[in-house]
Amino acid sequence: MTAKYINTYTYFCFKKLFGEEGSKDLLMDFLNQLLPSYHQVAELNFKNPERIPSTHKERKAIFDIFCKNVKGECFIVEIQKPR
Repeated sequence: MTAKYINTYTYFCFKKLFGEEGSKDLLMDFLNQLLPSYHQVAELNFKNPERIPSTHKERKAIFDIFCKNVKGECFIVEIQKPR
């Protein structure tokens, strides 16, 4: 039997592992291991990640995860693979 692995560095695999409603607890734990104590995630939501600019000169932005910390402050987490 040949072992098969997935590459979690790819956008598709990372989204499949962490980007679904059923994996929110896993993602929250993962983020809280990486983020400083003042940004510990208490709540997170997946929203429509693509923001289309209102004018042609503006840059298109993609936001992956909308978070709220224990103080109620909101912030966005964008996960990117360095080149």
